[in-house]
Amino acid sequence: MVKKEQSQLEFVALMAALMSIAALALDAILPALDIIGIAVGVTNPSQNQFLILFFFLGLGVGPLLFGPISDSIGRKPVVYMGFGLFIFASLLCVFAPNFELMIIGRILQGISLSAPRTISIAMIRDKYSGDYMARVMSFVTVVFILVPIIAPAMGKWILDFYGWEAIFHVQVLFGILVSVWFWKRQPETLVPQKRTSFRANVFINGYRELLNYRQTMLFTIIWGFITGSFLVYLSTSQQIFQEQYDLKEAFPYIFAALAITIGAATLLNGTLVLRYGMLRLVTFAMAAYVLISLVYIVLFASSGNPPFGILLIFFALQFFALGFLFGNLRSLAMEPVGHIAGIGAAITGFIATMMGVAISAFIGQFVIDSVLPMFIGFLICGLISFGVLAYFFAKKGVQSPF
Repeated sequence: MVKKEQSQLEFVALMAALMSIAALALDAILPALDIIGIAVGVTNPSQNQFLILFFFLGLGVGPLLFGPISDSIGRKPVVYMGFGLFIFASLLCVFAPNFELMIIGRILQGISLSAPRTISIAMIRDKYSGDYMARVMSFVTVVFILVPIIAPAMGKWILDFYGWEAIFHVQVLFGILVSVWFWKRQPETLVPQKRTSFRANVFINGYRELLNYRQTMLFTIIWGFITGSFLVYLSTSQQIFQEQYDLKEAFPYIFAALAITIGAATLLNGTLVLRYGMLRLVTFAMAAYVLISLVYIVLFASSGNPPFGILLIFFALQFFALGFLFGNLRSLAMEPVGHIAGIGAAITGFIATMMGVAISAFIGQFVIDSVLPMFIGFLICGLISFGVLAYFFAKKGVQSPF
């Protein structure tokens, strides 16, 4: 039986756990991409990145179903639906005899895990708004970042001792444990009086309403460009560190170290956001995101990959800036749509994720024997995002923090 009292600390931890299952399903298989590819008949190693990109495709599509349903029947039942589908999808991945069925399994995994991922954001919006929402999102993200820190190393350990199939078994076990915790301890956050009827045109009506909120649409577009540029790193990091730098055994620890930089910035954001506000932090972080990538391009445009230590410094600086963007961008996008948080999280998540997958698929094909195309992608996406942000300030009639 769910207790009436739940601390904010437990709420943050539980929301982070709901989000983290998607990160586990994504990051734990990174050390095993080449082995999984061989097992399902992949002949071109570059195709292995589709196991990441199609997972994100599912994450983007799923909320279109789960978001509206959660606005109608409540948040908790939708999370249970997602976990049930996740178990089936994971088994499909384990027993997939070919690459095509493995891709279907990964898409279904993404769709299923979009339920707890989307609903956790809707539940945060049900309880908080404004800079306080950004603060809670920051702390949730800090806990969530722990998974990318440990997941690749855990995946590598499981791979070495039990085989790649066991990685999917562990994901299912973790999902079951989180779902039981959620069932026992999390009260429903959407009261019956605020629920909407689930109709066939709910998506169309919700999309039309979202279009009226300039802030929501503009920050969703920015979020999509930033997600796309970062997704290039996620989908090609194994190839970069294992093949371009010949650091196969060290890859999980490199990935973890870079994830820590995002977590540190996100934790700092949770402290600074109430003092300086989301907009100011986003503006300065966006400027840093652009400048760091520009400096890299100027230094290494004609000299090939830099020494590993130099690359690591640039990645760390770039991802530190990202730590101030992820939670704040999503909070700014969700701020005007608290009354339709489910459909709002669904549609904004769909737009941003579809943008991210398309951008990453395009840029990723150029990351073959050099990291330079990735930083060019960082720069272009950052500049476009900065332009959209400037447009927002102009339309809002306020001065930028600069």
